[in-house]
Amino acid sequence: MEKSIEKLLKERNIKALIFDLDGVITQTARVHAHAWKRMFDDYLEERGKREGKIYKPLQIETDYRQYVDGIPRYDGVRNYLASRSIVLPEGAPTDEPGKETVAGLGNLKNSYFQEVVRQEGVDVYQDTVEWLKKQRGKGLRTAVISASKNCKAILESAGIEHLFEVRVDGVVAVELGLKGKPAPDVFLEAARQLQVQPWESAIFEDALAGVEAGKQGGFALVVGVDRTNNPTELLDHGADVVIEKFPS
Repeated sequence: MEKSIEKLLKERNIKALIFDLDGVITQTARVHAHAWKRMFDDYLEERGKREGKIYKPLQIETDYRQYVDGIPRYDGVRNYLASRSIVLPEGAPTDEPGKETVAGLGNLKNSYFQEVVRQEGVDVYQDTVEWLKKQRGKGLRTAVISASKNCKAILESAGIEHLFEVRVDGVVAVELGLKGKPAPDVFLEAARQLQVQPWESAIFEDALAGVEAGKQGGFALVVGVDRTNNPTELLDHGADVVIEKFPS
């Protein structure tokens, strides 16, 4: 597998590597998933009691990957509720966590996520970090992207912020008015800041929306990182190649 990736990087004249954060670099994807499930399941149960209805709870293997994974927080709220035929007022980013608005529910999810990170810290995928260090040693440029506004704090907590020349996260996306995945905006901005072209860059993503974005952006290589045993889905959504872990 190492030869396969190294060969592709060389063949396609790759100068820069752009990594998604959650699920590729850090083991926070599962924390995000469970925070989303806790928030949505509680909300739908409470709403169902009010309405005399039963709403199907969030399924991490299907609903989470399809509607939420890898995209901006409020888009995830909107997408998932639409799948249950629910429309809420947008609200404002300052809404109290749990307020019955898109922003309020998104903020509640974020508070659940931050609670776990504070209590348990952040674990990295050591295979990614070691491989990344090797590629930096060869002179390849590096960037990290994330839909999360917690990206900087997570990198600092894990002690790996120094491994990336550029960070384009949820905070930067709002400042610059970038669209969320599956639009390629965050990847294109990372390449721009690295001063490389998309066709000189490789994307590493575990989210379906992320590999779609990489493909839409015209990047030279889109690598699906399969931490959940779903290689076919990643390939179907635009990955050129899928790996289970980075080669040692």
